[in-house]
Amino acid sequence: MTQATETRRPVTRDAVPGRRDVREVVRDEQVMRRRILEVLAGGPMTVPEIAAAVERPTHEVMFWVMGLRKYGWVAEIKEVDDDGYYRYQVVEREGS
Repeated sequence: MTQATETRRPVTRDAVPGRRDVREVVRDEQVMRRRILEVLAGGPMTVPEIAAAVERPTHEVMFWVMGLRKYGWVAEIKEVDDDGYYRYQVVEREGS
């Protein structure tokens, strides 16, 4: 074995059983952006509501929604709902 292969860390696929590797979640971001924006076109929703609508786990949807928020696709409504969740809505973008 070479030194390069000895220092390589093993890839942990199922660090938490039932959860996909974060790289797999990132790969789905482009597809899920379209689905999430379509769902939010019907009105503001919380992350658990979006997750139920797109039939994906809440922790993955949170990852995608935070990316959409960071890049200006969605914004939170400042008031939280009765369960303490923020609702997210589509942001009007130039050229969209």
